[in-house]
Amino acid sequence: MKGLCINPFNNSSVLGGSKNGIVITNSFHKNNYPTHRSFPKIVFSSSSFKISCSATLSVVGEVEEKKTFDSDEATLLLKDLQKVFRSGRTKSYEWRISQLNSILKMLKEKEKDITDAIYKDLSKPQLESFVSEISTAKASCKHALEELSSWMEPEKVQTAITTYPSSAEIVSEPLGVVLVISTWNFPFLLSIDPVIGAISAGNAVVLKPSELAPATSSLLAKLLEEYLDNSAIRVVEGAIPETTALLEQNWDKILYTVARIVMAAAAKHLTPVVLELGGKCPAVVDSDINLKVAARRLIAGKWALNNGQACIAVDYIITTKEFAPKLIDALKDEIKKCFGENLIESKDKSRIISPSHFARLVKLIDEDKVSKKIVFGGERDENQLQIAPTILLNVPEDSDLMKEEIFGPILPILTVEKIDDSFDIINSKPKPLVAYLFTNNDQLKKNFVQNISSGGMLVNDVVLHLTVKGLPFGGVGESGMGSYHGKFSFDAFSHQKAVMYRSFDGDASLRYPPYTPEKAKLLKVLISGNLYKIFLTLIGMV
Repeated sequence: MKGLCINPFNNSSVLGGSKNGIVITNSFHKNNYPTHRSFPKIVFSSSSFKISCSATLSVVGEVEEKKTFDSDEATLLLKDLQKVFRSGRTKSYEWRISQLNSILKMLKEKEKDITDAIYKDLSKPQLESFVSEISTAKASCKHALEELSSWMEPEKVQTAITTYPSSAEIVSEPLGVVLVISTWNFPFLLSIDPVIGAISAGNAVVLKPSELAPATSSLLAKLLEEYLDNSAIRVVEGAIPETTALLEQNWDKILYTVARIVMAAAAKHLTPVVLELGGKCPAVVDSDINLKVAARRLIAGKWALNNGQACIAVDYIITTKEFAPKLIDALKDEIKKCFGENLIESKDKSRIISPSHFARLVKLIDEDKVSKKIVFGGERDENQLQIAPTILLNVPEDSDLMKEEIFGPILPILTVEKIDDSFDIINSKPKPLVAYLFTNNDQLKKNFVQNISSGGMLVNDVVLHLTVKGLPFGGVGESGMGSYHGKFSFDAFSHQKAVMYRSFDGDASLRYPPYTPEKAKLLKVLISGNLYKIFLTLIGMV
């Protein structure tokens, strides 16, 4: 198969030179659910490559197939998992807990392996990997272990007098076999966190990691084979052909980050989806703030967040013309404190994921009407795939930089006369995944919450809303649909089934023909729910 040139899945591509390719791993160890079944290991390898394309990346590759994971293989995989699910294996509380405990054990025992793999893929600092990926995954797993029994408990619902005597409840039942397709920018967390939710809900799971992070993808395949029940939890590695084969199947749900075409593929089978699509996340910065703290937090939400390669990273800032120079100076000072004078050589930020992504970012800032707006940074090193933290002032609204999600270490600052004017700029664009506001003005906070629509919102900080167990994470409009994290992950992978129970007592003849005037009168009163009128009707006073 030769000449793959456009990646419709945004984060799916083939990295040449990788020895990984697609692997379905299938033995099962280290838990209380042994299986004697064995499955073939299927390997898809790539030889030479040429990278092309954009933000969520594609690769032109010449591929030599050892064995292809095609639609037929995907169909067999799905049927196998459906059989396991129908056996009831994954539905029990005990199975779910055992798998979650195994994940927690894996996170503790393989921490260094995980951070090393992420470093190979992104040069992400180990502390950043620990905080943003491992620690977050641990917290998610612990939360599920603590709350699972209550999540599984049916929710009681009050019934009406017209159904007396009766009781009702909402039962959360697993959907079946679900597909999780992960992305490359947080290659471990965005793989394992949805899997935790799917397991918690009692589903069988197929995980497709991103091949743009080949070391992490390979490690995930190895670790999930080693620690989890591979009769119900499987990993498929690969690129566009493998993703295509998976998307041709009729899954019970698909969760995917950063790819719209999944929606079209899922629609063929009426498959429900959770899609996190990102977007241009704004940060509105008022003047009545602690400027030093705000600058440091903005840096944490941009360059210290996978070097801006995050769907929740600050994409652009809006502030007043009067305050902009002070904000820029504060950002410059704090950037140097964080990353040193030689910004390219700093070891405290990730590299750009690939040459194609690097080229796309360089093109954005080298556009004629944009390059002259650089007020800080702009240096780049193609060999190291590094671009220095770059700040631009008043970039034209019609530039590519302001039209598309940046997903890199470039930060435009737009200015307005009054801070409230920022609302019109934000609302003129598609709804963002997150909107940030820095201010001490309570009325501005209230107006921001009421008038800006976004997947999430954070006032006077960045990113930390994702650490709150009770908050959902997801987009709205073009930034995504559905949500997950904690209980919301459990709900996303469950069907809330309405159940009512009645006995054979209290069977009223008035619901059955023939429909007499007396029955009609009593039925109307009962439906009204007015107890006084019901009483009067029953004793013949009405």
